[in-house]
Amino acid sequence: MSESNTIQLTVEEAVALLKKYSCKSIGAINSPLEKEQLRQALLLVTSLSEWENIGICADNETEGLMALESYLKALGYESDLDSYTFRDIRDNKSDSRVYIKFNTQRFSYYLDSYLGDGKGVLVAIQAEDDKIIGTYGYFPLDLFTE
Repeated sequence: MSESNTIQLTVEEAVALLKKYSCKSIGAINSPLEKEQLRQALLLVTSLSEWENIGICADNETEGLMALESYLKALGYESDLDSYTFRDIRDNKSDSRVYIKFNTQRFSYYLDSYLGDGKGVLVAIQAEDDKIIGTYGYFPLDLFTE
């Protein structure tokens, strides 16, 4: 993420970029710059939110938990999932598709099997500012991993 210092987005630009991903399948990210712009837009908007709900559709629990951990860390939350009582999930991994919903206000989660074909991360912004409220994504599972 070395390019992060060169990208300066306004809140309006960040929201417009995030809306391009709203309720759509994951689009191809064609360059490192495009990936960094998406990261910075999401970081800017979440920094202005009260809290977020993060929804992850993944091929299995391991992939889903890795994505959740990377998003939580990037958004400035404690990324040690054991502290969020994920021990029961980590001890009971399966290879079936999963949906994970994580609430950053309550630090609570929901995990269930998932029958859909989509993969990715949804971020629902909860805020007092109507300009940033919304559900954005699907974002790539690896948006915040190198």
